[in-house]
Amino acid sequence: MLAIVKRRLTRRMAALAATAVALPAALVAVTVAPAAAATVDTSAYYVFVNRNSGKAMDLWNWSTADGGEIRQFTPGDGNNQQFQFVDVGSGYYQLRNRHSGKVVTVPNSNDGVQVTQVTASSDTKQHWTLKDSANGDVRFVNRHSKKALEVWQWSTGDGGMVSQYADLDGANQQWQLIRLGGGTTPPTNPPAQTGLVGWATQNGGTTGGGNAASTTVSTASALTSALGSTSAAVIRVSGTITCSGMLRVRSNKTVLGNAGATIAGCGFTINGDRNVIIRNLTFRNWDDDAINVEQSATNIWIDHNTFSNGYDGAVDIKRGSDFVTVSWNRVSSHDKSMLLGHSDDNASQDVGRLRVTYHHNWFDGSNQRHPRVRFGNPVHVYNNYYGNVRGYGVASTMNAGVLVEGNYFENTPDPYHLGEGSSGPGTLVARNNHFVNSGGGQTGGSVAGIPYSYTLDTASNVKSIVTGGAGAGRISV
Repeated sequence: MLAIVKRRLTRRMAALAATAVALPAALVAVTVAPAAAATVDTSAYYVFVNRNSGKAMDLWNWSTADGGEIRQFTPGDGNNQQFQFVDVGSGYYQLRNRHSGKVVTVPNSNDGVQVTQVTASSDTKQHWTLKDSANGDVRFVNRHSKKALEVWQWSTGDGGMVSQYADLDGANQQWQLIRLGGGTTPPTNPPAQTGLVGWATQNGGTTGGGNAASTTVSTASALTSALGSTSAAVIRVSGTITCSGMLRVRSNKTVLGNAGATIAGCGFTINGDRNVIIRNLTFRNWDDDAINVEQSATNIWIDHNTFSNGYDGAVDIKRGSDFVTVSWNRVSSHDKSMLLGHSDDNASQDVGRLRVTYHHNWFDGSNQRHPRVRFGNPVHVYNNYYGNVRGYGVASTMNAGVLVEGNYFENTPDPYHLGEGSSGPGTLVARNNHFVNSGGGQTGGSVAGIPYSYTLDTASNVKSIVTGGAGAGRISV
């Protein structure tokens, strides 16, 4: 009993000490009078931003199933972060997710249980009332349990669990309502395209370790051994592995990150090997490249990873490598993002190769090379979101051919151009891109045809689609 009292006292003290977080200026907050019940527009959609973490309530992994988890993630205004109030009477509402059409529920009355989504019914566990907080935010209190929605254990990280707990009015239980619009319901964003698309589907396709038995590693030595095995394998990474240098990944490997899996300090190199999949990992502070693909490596899929604060390239592909797809990754707080072709003097190895697809990646304030291309033709850059890119977006050099289509460029003065540094120009065709406070780009010449099928999202929707789905922790693997 004493432990419970101490825990609740700690939570109350933390609530009193918590300070407000900055919220996006472009969004309009509902004005809430502290002494009155909050007023909401049932025709509108809202993003719910937690006062303690600054993260948005998020339907995890874009689930459409009953039981889909509710967590928090960086606000991106994706449809999986948008909720509508459905009035069920007596001051209670269902919270209906725009993407799934499901409503937020609790399984029971216990403190700490995770909140999920479920098909709407008359069950009172789906009913929520709004209570005002002194700072103008609201708390969601469940009709069945009388508990408040909160971010569990005061998490400030992406993926933090949304749960219920006794209503203590802590900052982790306070939510700002960000109204996105009203009126008729517009078309929803399509679900994230999580399957393999692009160049890695060619040349026999990319299957990684296939149906091989999986092994879980949590140390640098175990990871090095598993990656270096000559046998087909599915390797699951657990926790944070700290290492240095480059760990070689041999052929026929699938490398998957469990929730929160992080590679800190080192990177992976695929050197002359083939048929490798790397998904759902966070790479940070690498001392060379995060992922290096070279020496005629083929059939590589790099998908749903997060990269930040490294030394050299996040994903560098060079020296005759081919048939690669780089999809749904997020790069932030980093300079040199993605190099394709390492030298102007390597035409003999690179011409006719270096065919890569880059799609649905989020370049989040990164500086350059998104990608920087030499020799490869066609290189396909589509449905990526470039936000606050400081240097340049795409560069086509050394007779490369790059198709840039359906991308969203925001606050990016130089979205794409021909030539870079001492490298001569390539060709670049741009079509159906969307620009917000960005330059117009430089184009010229023609590009070889794309041999595979793909679905192109409408460029104006790409920001919400990509920010809602890119990076580690956004898929179930």
